[in-house]
Amino acid sequence: MSIDIETPKAAPAESPSGATPRPRKVPQGHRRLLTRRDRITLGFMAGVPTVLHVALVWVTALASILLAFTSWDGIGFDSIKWVGLDNFRQLFTDNPQFWPAVEHNVIWFVVLILIPTPFGLFLAVQLDKSIRFSRVYQTAFFLPVVVSLAVTGFVWQLVYNPDTGLINSLIGANKPGHYIDWIGDPDLNLWAVLIAASWRHTGYMMILYLAGLKGVDPSLREASSLDGANEWQTFKNVIFPTLRPTNTVVLVVTIIEALRAFDLVFVFNKGAQGTELLSILITNNIIGESSRIGYGSAIAVVLLVISLVVIIPYLIATFRKERQA
Repeated sequence: MSIDIETPKAAPAESPSGATPRPRKVPQGHRRLLTRRDRITLGFMAGVPTVLHVALVWVTALASILLAFTSWDGIGFDSIKWVGLDNFRQLFTDNPQFWPAVEHNVIWFVVLILIPTPFGLFLAVQLDKSIRFSRVYQTAFFLPVVVSLAVTGFVWQLVYNPDTGLINSLIGANKPGHYIDWIGDPDLNLWAVLIAASWRHTGYMMILYLAGLKGVDPSLREASSLDGANEWQTFKNVIFPTLRPTNTVVLVVTIIEALRAFDLVFVFNKGAQGTELLSILITNNIIGESSRIGYGSAIAVVLLVISLVVIIPYLIATFRKERQA
C-alpha cells in the first residue's frame, strides 16, 4: 500500500503591505497605440511638407498650364483673357528666339553627354582602384557640384574676364584691341558657359559611376582575370555591361540638366544673343520688362512636355523592374 504525499503549493508572496500582487498581463505582439500627441506630431511633420509641395509645385504647375491659354500682363485678374492656342501658334511661328533656344538646349545635352560624362566615368574607374588619397580626390572633384551654380558662374566670370581674366592673361589676349570677349561674343559665349557647366557636371557623373562600380560583384573581375583578359577587356566586356542601370540614370539626369539649365547663363550674361535657352525665354517673358505671363507659361508648358517625354518612360521602366523583383 502506497501513500501519496501531496507536496504543498507555495503560497503567493505577499507584498510588504500585505496585499497580493496582480499577475502581469502578457502583451500581445508589439502593438502600441499612438497617443494624441503622437498623432499631432506625425500629422504636423507629414502635413506641412505635403501642403508646401502641393502649393508650390502642383498648384503652380496647373496654374501655368491654364495661363498658357490666356493673355495676361500680371496686373489684376480682370485683365486675363482666354486666347486658346494663340500663344503656342505665335511661339512656333513668330518667335525668332524659340528655335535657337531649342537648338542651344540640344547642344547643351550633346556636350554634357559627350565630354563630362565619359570623363566622369574615367575618374570613377581610377578612384575605384583604391589609390592613395582617393577620398581627397573625390572631395576635390565633387566640390563644384556642392557649390551653388550662381557662385560657379561668378568664379568663371573672373576666369573669362577680358582684361584681367585667367585665360586671356595666359594667352596674351588681354590688351586693348586684342582681347577676346568670351562672354560678350555671340559666337563664343555659349561654349564658354558649356565649359563651366562641364566642369561641374564631371563631378556629378563621377559620383554616380563610382556608386555603380561599388556594386559590381568582385567575382566577375576575378573570373575575367583568370580567363586572361587585360584591364581594358575586363572593363569593356564585364564591368561596363553591369553598369546599365547607372547609364540609364546618367542619361536621364543629363537630359534634365540640359533642359533646366538656367543659373550659369543668367549669371554670365542674362541669356544674351548666343546663349538663349528655353528657361531664359520663360524668365524674360514672365518677369521681364514687358510681362507676358500667358506667353511665358506657354513656353513653360512646352518645356514640361519635353521633360515628361523623358521622365515617364524612365519611371515606367523603374516601377516595372521593382514589380518583377
